[in-house]
Amino acid sequence: MGKQFQHIYIPQEERLAILNRKGGFHIGIPRERHLQEKRVCLTPDGVATLTAHGNKIMMESGAGEGALYDDRDYAEAGATVTEDNKRVFGNDIVLKVEPPTEAEIELLKPHNVIFSALQPNIQERSFFEKLAAKHITGIAFEFIRDEHGMYPIVRPQSEIAGTAAILIAAELLSKPGISRNQLLGNISGVPPVEVVILGAGTVGEFAARTALGLGASVKVFDNSISKLRRLQTNVGRIVYTSTLQPVNIARALRQADVVIGALRGHIRTPLVITEPMVQDMKPGSVIIDVSIDRGGVSETSELTNHSDPVVIKHEVIHYGVPNIPSKYSRSASIGFSNVLVPYLKKLAEYGALDKAAAYEPVIRSGIYTYKGMITHSSVSDWFDFDYRDINLLFF
Repeated sequence: MGKQFQHIYIPQEERLAILNRKGGFHIGIPRERHLQEKRVCLTPDGVATLTAHGNKIMMESGAGEGALYDDRDYAEAGATVTEDNKRVFGNDIVLKVEPPTEAEIELLKPHNVIFSALQPNIQERSFFEKLAAKHITGIAFEFIRDEHGMYPIVRPQSEIAGTAAILIAAELLSKPGISRNQLLGNISGVPPVEVVILGAGTVGEFAARTALGLGASVKVFDNSISKLRRLQTNVGRIVYTSTLQPVNIARALRQADVVIGALRGHIRTPLVITEPMVQDMKPGSVIIDVSIDRGGVSETSELTNHSDPVVIKHEVIHYGVPNIPSKYSRSASIGFSNVLVPYLKKLAEYGALDKAAAYEPVIRSGIYTYKGMITHSSVSDWFDFDYRDINLLFF
């Protein structure tokens, strides 16, 4: 056999198939400037995962401080840290917890992407007009739905809000001078605290879990029988449930020590507690209106903040802080990061948002502005914009 063929029989290094990795994205995370917003979209662990997959992360200095992550944590995870706010907003994708302000929209580059909460009920028409004029692709956390019909980014924040609502109520029930000086718990020989929960979604479910765990007596109201049935199954206990009938609600409120407002509406939360109902409640009882970011469930609720969280009306304590998870910023930030990282990795694998949106209905579901068009029906209905179905733009 000729020498030229001998190499065929010599063991060779195997050439393994190499995954065609895309170039990744440049992702910017600005520092949140909204009042008392302490959450951040990515933890250092999340940044390390994304940079390992070819993405470039740019953090504004101080972006993680509210969640007790410092700039060094992010730098060691592979992020570039800068004090230049404009550079951060110039990235391909910008991640924010709160919606961008109109001034921040000016910093976005045309045709780039903003991932954030939207909160359409607090926006002006000009907000969407500016995004559309720059052909910004806007993706809202609260619109993203997975293959099971769930809201994966919002859900961890709702779980925190539901659990926290009971813990906050327990604190307010024993607040000197204004409360009933009660313990939210089950003590032998002492009647349990009465908790009324309006809404059987994620917030209501986790509020019920926490209240039951502390030994409270719980009543849950919602107009969705399937939600009430699911809550019963998920908490593993038989609790009083009812549809939202005014007579039943008024009767329950007269006996309640704690009321949790956890209803959600298409745009505005339904008002189910009237002022006369509040007047009939026990002095020193507590309303935690988790739905206040969409108007609230009670006529007497007011927007408050973490520094001055309560108002008292008709001797009833009202708590109306709209961003309850920010009070638990470390846990909430981990919740954001755990859900966002897989989606951002998926985007990088496709190499372009358009391609990802075409093949991934979960990503497509969150888009509300695309190439100058309003692509979500709730936004078009609320602000009377022309509407283009995002699904029809890709097929």
